[in-house]
Amino acid sequence: MTSTPLSDVIDAVVPLAPDQPVWALRRQRDKVVAATQGSYDAMFSPAVEVLTVKERLLVALHACRVSKAGSLAAHYRERLMAEGADEAVVAAVDAGHGVADARLQAMLAFTTKLIERPIEGDRAAVQALAASGLSTPAIVAMSQLIAFLSYQVRVAAGLKALAAAAEVQA
Repeated sequence: MTSTPLSDVIDAVVPLAPDQPVWALRRQRDKVVAATQGSYDAMFSPAVEVLTVKERLLVALHACRVSKAGSLAAHYRERLMAEGADEAVVAAVDAGHGVADARLQAMLAFTTKLIERPIEGDRAAVQALAASGLSTPAIVAMSQLIAFLSYQVRVAAGLKALAAAAEVQA
């Protein structure tokens, strides 16, 4: 068994603690726990230069809001505040309102499409991103981020359901 941290983002947002059966169940696949946290770390690394960390966090907040993943949205909201993001922009994204920045607005619209109507994430949607100033590497990075966020939302939701079922059985 590989060594994973005692707590990670998923544990924090579900929440899970070492004394819970679902925490132990999750740790039966330490590689998955480590890979999930490793993907999170990579997605929000400052080393990804084609999109700013704040842009990626705003996309994450929006994706979580659209997906109705409140605890994950709260996590990303806190990260945005820690990064010194503009509070008015964060509030607008959090409320589902438009933003003045055309590039960010295009990113948020693309995120909504991929989450709510993935079939519309077609050539025209990608061209709209390019028209807003995103480079091909930025579009690829953003698409990877949205895919990761969809995975993260589902993992958290599944673990919350398991934890709730375990509480009912206890």
